[in-house]
Formats: sequence, C-alpha cells, structure tokens
Amino acid sequence: MSYLVGVTALWAFSFSLIGAYLSGQVDSYFAVMTRIVLATLIFLPLLRPAVLSWRSRLGLMTIGAIQLGVMYLFFYQSFLLLTVPEVLLFTIFTPLYITLVDDLLARRFSPRYLVIAALAVVGAAVIRYDGITTDYWLGFLVVQGSNLSFALGQVGYRHLARSLPRDVAHRHLFGWFYLGALCIAVPAFALLGDSTQLPTTPLQWGILGWLGIVASGLGYFLWNKGACRVDAGTLAVMNNVLIPAGLIVNLLIWNRDADLLRLGIGAAILVGSLWINARWARGLGAAAVSPAASRP
Repeated sequence: MSYLVGVTALWAFSFSLIGAYLSGQVDSYFAVMTRIVLATLIFLPLLRPAVLSWRSRLGLMTIGAIQLGVMYLFFYQSFLLLTVPEVLLFTIFTPLYITLVDDLLARRFSPRYLVIAALAVVGAAVIRYDGITTDYWLGFLVVQGSNLSFALGQVGYRHLARSLPRDVAHRHLFGWFYLGALCIAVPAFALLGDSTQLPTTPLQWGILGWLGIVASGLGYFLWNKGACRVDAGTLAVMNNVLIPAGLIVNLLIWNRDADLLRLGIGAAILVGSLWINARWARGLGAAAVSPAASRP
C-alpha cells in the first residue's frame, strides 16, 4: 500500500506538467518515446536475462507494451482534445476496468470489487464534474483507451508476478517491461511523429527528464510492485486517488479553480471505499497480499 501512496504523490504532478508545458508544444510521440527511453536506461544495467525463460520475458514485454507504450500514446493524445480537469475526470472509469479484467483472468466474478470500484467512481465524479468541450466524445474515447491499457497492464503484472522467480528482485526483471514499451514508442514516433515539434527550451527538456527518470522509471516500477501487495479492490480505489492528488497540485501550484467542498466530499468517499474494502476482505478471509509480495 505504501508503494501506491508514494507513487500517487509522485504522479500527481504529471497531469499539470504535461498539460501546461508539453501538450501542443512538444510532439506527443516524441515525449512518449523520450520518457520510455530514459526509464529503460535506468533498469537496463540491472537486467539479468538468464534468470527468466523466454515466455516470461515476452510476458513482461507485452505488459510493458500495453501498460506503458499503448497507454502513453492514448494519454498524451487526450491532452490535445481535453483540458487537464477533463482528463482527470475521464480516468474515473479505470477501477471498473481493473476489477473486470482481474475477474476475467481469474475466471471468477467478485461483486464486492465492483461495489468498491463503483464507490471510487462516485467519489471521483463528485470531485471533478465540469462542463465538457466540443471534443468531448473523441477525448472520452481516447482516455478510455488509456484507462483500459493501464488496467490491463496492472492486472497482468499482478498475475504474471506469481510465476516469476521468487529469489530474484523485481528490479532485475523490470527492464523487460520497458523494452516492451519501446517496441511501441519508437515505431510510433518514426511513423507518426513530427520532428519539427521537438523541445525548444531547457524547461521542456527538464520536464521530460523528470517524467522519464522519476515518474516513469521509478514510478511504474514501484506502482507495479505495490500492485502485487494489495487486492484488486484496493488497487482499483488507489487508481482514483490520483484524481484529488492531481487537482490539489493544480490548485496549489498552477492556481486552477477547484471546488474545495466537492474535493473534500469526494476524497472522503474514496477513503471510505478503502475502509469498506478492508473490512469486507477481513470478513471474507481474503488475502490482502499476493504470493509475489515476499519478493524483495
């Protein structure tokens, strides 16, 4: 849980940084590729190829390609169609995708997860519901593509982690995740990118560096590791905690208008959904930690 909370605080800045300094100024495909290249360079020296079978390597690469590569392509395009608050609003459906994908992979149906995810959606909707732009429908669909990709990656990693070597630390395996994302990002920039829209200021390069090394490199490693230590209900709720965190950063640093009363009520609903999920899990005897949690 602590990993998810820490990364949430880390990622809270990403929405505003992208919306304020990169969207419409720096080619989105170049931004995606740069972030993933930098993240890959962090973990590539730690990689131990011999400890994994080719099947596990391809599994990690596939998860990285979906969760990071495809997700980022949708995510950055959404800022060209929507405002930052609208992007935040439309991410409220990610918990539903997480619970449904988790049930699909496990071949089960867990009503309590859907209830928790629905509460998280209500809390997020209370926090951020504003008028929509003329690009609403297209923007909405683009964000849903991002949400679904992120959900597939998180749940897929939780399931794959159970079959990975238990005596090898995550950091020695995670390079495959970023290599898979590169397989999407590099061809996307080569085919669709605009080389005339590269960063032109030290600030833009600095933001890309921070997003690549810290938000992507450190952030996704810790987030996926944390996802292995909680149940699907808690993971679903933590995805929506990003919304109030992102709005708080927007309010305090970028001086954007926000309804503090609705922010407080929505945050209370999110915290309440976490509490209800914890009570239900204890009552049903559900394990809160997956078999992969003991890995360092």
